[in-house]
This record gives sequence, structure tokens and C-alpha cells, in this order.
Amino acid sequence: MDGEMKNFGIVWVSVILSLCYCYAAGKVTHSGKIRFASVLPVISLFLLLPMNLSSVHLGGMTSFFIAWLANFKLLLFAFNQGPLSTDPSISLPRFIAVACLPIKLQQPASPPKKGHKSPLNYTTKVLLLALLTRAYDYNDLFHPKFILILYCFHIYFSLEVVLAMVAAVARKLFEMELEPQFNDPYLSTSLQDFWGRRWNLMVTSILRPSVYEPVLSVATRVIGRRWAPLPAMFGTFLVSALMHEIVFYHFGRLRPSWELTWFFVLHGLSLMVEVGIKKMCKGRWRLPVFVSTPLTIAFVVVTGLWLFFPPLLRCKSDVRALEEYAAVYAFAKDVVGQALTSKALNGTSAA
Repeated sequence: MDGEMKNFGIVWVSVILSLCYCYAAGKVTHSGKIRFASVLPVISLFLLLPMNLSSVHLGGMTSFFIAWLANFKLLLFAFNQGPLSTDPSISLPRFIAVACLPIKLQQPASPPKKGHKSPLNYTTKVLLLALLTRAYDYNDLFHPKFILILYCFHIYFSLEVVLAMVAAVARKLFEMELEPQFNDPYLSTSLQDFWGRRWNLMVTSILRPSVYEPVLSVATRVIGRRWAPLPAMFGTFLVSALMHEIVFYHFGRLRPSWELTWFFVLHGLSLMVEVGIKKMCKGRWRLPVFVSTPLTIAFVVVTGLWLFFPPLLRCKSDVRALEEYAAVYAFAKDVVGQALTSKALNGTSAA
């Protein structure tokens, strides 16, 4: 664990130094090919750095933050787009935070976004996450499919809690209002609602200008504005599939089985069908919410159990994650024990 923490520190020092270089490059180069050439070595480095980490949590988090989010933000930055280009006078610390953390600044004139949760909401989810972790000790008592369903909740709670913690730290350090990352995905009324408005909104906001809009522009010239969103959606899901394969490889180190790709291909095709039907119906007919919400969540969960989770389980990410939780718990217990012992000794000496 000590070696992993050391590597983690080295990786993130490298990330910060690389982003300092990108910030300086942005000041002396114009947007376009020159700036793209200047940040390309950093993009390549960010794809390799997570290979220095082997833990599920530190490796997976780092891969998601830099190999995916930071790289796409730098690609947009190279062409004067995206969150790193919205404020030409952005400071270096803020540039680094926005580049490598899953945060998005809310524009001062924008109305408050829905999705901000109360501290009680996050406290409840932390407690539920702790209960889920504890429940894995009794795996033998549960059906394997039920354990997979628990993993669905585990991933959602983990992502929301971790991203909320990162956002809270950024909000405190930079005194900025941040947009929420999740918006109650369990209330989704359609796949379009789930992927576009409720699930991991940071990824949505990055893929939209970097993939969806360029494909939409090309498709509009080929098939017209009415149906152009369909191939744009599918192209976005293909890119998302590729990035998920990369992130999974970083912490799993197994040859891709492409089940993840098929998961996103299936959802991309399903979303195309859904949006196509909506366009043909022109909003005249919709399923009631009490029907559409269970159907949407059931489709996401069933396809996730079928195609998304097998690669996770194949690299034993569940076992490794529990071992990491146990190591953190043992470390915290040791620190608290030493603190209490030291306090007791100090009290005895004083007496």
C-alpha cells in the first residue's frame, strides 16, 4: 500500500507539472494545429500514467480523471473550446483544477441547476455504501445475481459520493459554484433522460462538444437536420465505449473482451430507436411515468448485468476493492489507536 501511495503521489505531481506546461502553451500559441501539437505529448502521457497504479480505487479514479476527462478537455482547449477556454484570464490553479478534476464551472448568470443535494442526502448514501460493503461479507447467503444488483448500487453510490467530495473541495478552495454530477438517475423516464440529463453529467458535457456536435455537423450536411442527431448519438456512445475500455484496462490489466463496447453499442442503438420513435410521434404519445421509469431502470440494470459487470468481475475488481477498504479501515484504526494511546500517555505524564 505504501508503494501504491508513493506512485500515486508521483503520478499526480506529473499531472500538475504537465498542466502547468499546457497553461503556458496556451498563453504563447494560438488555438488550432500549433496548440494541438503542443498538448499532444501531454495527452499521450496521460494515457500512460495510470499504468503506474494497480489499485482499483486510485488507478480507476486517476484513469477517469486524466486519461478521459483531462484529455478531452485538453483536446477542446487546443481548439479554443470547452471549460478551459471559457475564461481567457483563468488562473493557473483554477486551470489545473478544472482540467484534471470532474468539475464544471457554473456561469454566474446561469440559473441554479437542479441536482444539488443536501448534506443529509450524501450522509445517507455514505451509510448505504458502508452497509453494502459490509453485506459482501455474507456473499454465501445471497444469490449471485442479487450480488450483481448490489454492485449496481455500489457503483452509483461510490461515484456520486466521490465526485461530490471532489466538488466540495474545489468549491471550498476556489469559491466557485459547480454544476452537479448526478441528477437522481433512478428517476429516469427514458434512455435519453438517463444518459443526457441524469447520469454522470460531467462526461455528457465533455462528449457533447468534442464528439456529438462535430458528428452532428457532418451528419446534417449528409442526411439533414431532422435525423442528424441519430448518428451523432451513436458516435458519442462509440467513443464512450472506447474510453471505458481504456479505463477498465488501466485497473484490470486484462485483454479487452469488448463486452463493454457491446454494452454501449446496444444502448446507442436503443437510444437511436427511442429518439426516432419520438420524432415520428412528434410528442403525441408517451408512456406514463409509472411505466417508463421502471422499464428504463430495468433495461439499464439488465444490460449492465449482462455486458458491463462481467469485465469488472473478471479482473476481480470486487475482491480487490474490498481488500482496499479493509486496508484503509486498518490504517484508520491504527492511526486512531496511536492517537488515543499518545493522549493517554500524555495525560499520565501530566498527572
